[in-house]
Amino acid sequence: MKQLLRALKRCSVIAAVALATVSLQPSGASAAPNPVVGGTRAAQGEFPFMVRLSMGCGGALYAKDIVLTAAHCVNGSGNNTSITATAGVVDLQSSSAVKVKSTKVLQAPGYNGKGKDWALIKLAKPIEQPTLKIATTTAYNQGEFTIAGWGAATEGGAQQRYLLKAKVPYVSDADCQSAYGSDLVPGEELCAGLLATGGIDTCQGDSGGPMFRKDNAGAWIQVGIVSWGQGCAQAGYPGVYSEVSTFASAIASAAATL
Repeated sequence: MKQLLRALKRCSVIAAVALATVSLQPSGASAAPNPVVGGTRAAQGEFPFMVRLSMGCGGALYAKDIVLTAAHCVNGSGNNTSITATAGVVDLQSSSAVKVKSTKVLQAPGYNGKGKDWALIKLAKPIEQPTLKIATTTAYNQGEFTIAGWGAATEGGAQQRYLLKAKVPYVSDADCQSAYGSDLVPGEELCAGLLATGGIDTCQGDSGGPMFRKDNAGAWIQVGIVSWGQGCAQAGYPGVYSEVSTFASAIASAAATL
């Protein structure tokens, strides 16, 4: 069961023409009750750092020419020109969408499917949108977080044309371990969701997208990366996110090499 849960990543494969998708793993892929399961449509420009990746994942602009996403969304490290990043819009079909090809991918060193679920994608040219700073301490790993993505709005559902958003509360490591046992990697993963009732979560297609909140200065700061979970928005099973602060130094060092 634990191996199955870990396999339930929140990514999906998008057909070239339509937004139809095939879930690669039945679990936490990117879907949220309404956005992200249980969400509402984001306004144009509300989260300008959001990026949609052509393999069926989300991401955020770490730098204007680097996207931070999940390790399970990519296949290893090296030169890669097969990924298209779409940014600058909430409507993926908008004529204003900015589309830029990748040049390189750097998957977290030592990634083996459990923990360390982060990766960087170097872009062929900068995207002129605001970037999303990442947390470097655990100070912001509490309270209420915002999640956003173009993933399924229901478990097993189709990908969304418009960016959806929702808010989810922090779930302690102890409560998360009660759900997932040793499959959770405390210190490398952070959990959030409505534990008792479910109903709001990321889902298939949201993998790699950011979980973020306001810092003490009122600016957005990324605390998590959509990783995995049991289904989407199920009661008793919160979403699991890579704990960004744990990897902040490694991410910065890796970005400097791209």
